[in-house]
Amino acid sequence: MDSLDKDILNEIQSDYPLEPHPYEELGKRVRLSEDEVLERVRRLKENGIIRRIGGNFHSSRLNFASTLCAAKVPEDKLEVFVEVVNGYPGVTHNYLRNHAYNVWFTFIAEDMEYIRSALKRIAEETGVDKILNLPAVKVFKIKVDFAV
Repeated sequence: MDSLDKDILNEIQSDYPLEPHPYEELGKRVRLSEDEVLERVRRLKENGIIRRIGGNFHSSRLNFASTLCAAKVPEDKLEVFVEVVNGYPGVTHNYLRNHAYNVWFTFIAEDMEYIRSALKRIAEETGVDKILNLPAVKVFKIKVDFAV
């Protein structure tokens, strides 16, 4: 990554332009053409630097339910478990932890009943029956930008 790639990453983290030609606007900010910005973003995605570009929503304001889940997944079932979990569009991300409950993920859906049902199906399909459903009692949102 060069300094222009870093400038682009810094711009798109929290100030992504919401307009018909966002990459043209980004280009103006970093003194590149729209095509140059698009090519750099494409390369950053191909190289795994950018995983996804998308909005973050307050699920409760949309009348959706959200929860944090933690699962105790044996090593030999990790790959299948993660593949099944990632198959649900309401799973926003998951990650491994060095803990007995080693796979953590967030799940957003229209209601908590759907989430409970999905977690039951995940357990049945993967054979992993230790999945905790940990809905927030109080929500704390911290805006985080990672200076590149």
